[in-house]
Amino acid sequence: MPPKPLILAFDTAAAHCAAVLFQGDTVLSTAIEPMSKGQAEQLFPILDRVLAEAGKDWPDLTAIAVGIGPGNFTGIRISVAAARGLALSLKIPAIGISRLEAIAYGTKAKQVSVVDARQNRMYHQHFDAGLPQTDVALSEIADVPTDQSFVSDAPIELPRLTQITPERLLQNMAILASQRLESAQPRPAPLYVRAPDAALPSEQPPLILP
Repeated sequence: MPPKPLILAFDTAAAHCAAVLFQGDTVLSTAIEPMSKGQAEQLFPILDRVLAEAGKDWPDLTAIAVGIGPGNFTGIRISVAAARGLALSLKIPAIGISRLEAIAYGTKAKQVSVVDARQNRMYHQHFDAGLPQTDVALSEIADVPTDQSFVSDAPIELPRLTQITPERLLQNMAILASQRLESAQPRPAPLYVRAPDAALPSEQPPLILP
């Protein structure tokens, strides 16, 4: 029997640098480092550590799963650029996973998947049994109808909110990527939803090509 796919999933769209090494239905190693900046410098050391802790090396990987947002603009660009580079150098697929879809994965009924957009706003998308029913939207939290169930990866002032852990988010990304290995996937691309609130820093992250 061939070995089960070995997937490295990582995300820097939130205030963290997070990675998990996942094989079959087993988490081999995980690293989650809270940080509001500095992900570009810390991402590859964290990925190296996750691999080393599981006794694996880069050539062992079957695929890369990467969080494409929505979330922090610079963080999204860092992860997507890293995933594309790894896919090219290792000759393996890189599969982009929406953070909202990963949050909703495994839910059994109608849920609104939510990501904190700061400044009392949130990104949200409706799901039914984990399948998207609407496009991603950005709204003021106070404007969102509360007669529904919500699921998020962060605490948000909403009734009937279920919160998943960062570990669960990463695992869901890896599972979704493994389900898509047999079909052609587009190259990961940032899911921005809105324009940035401030000017980009002078040292910009790598340009993301189409």
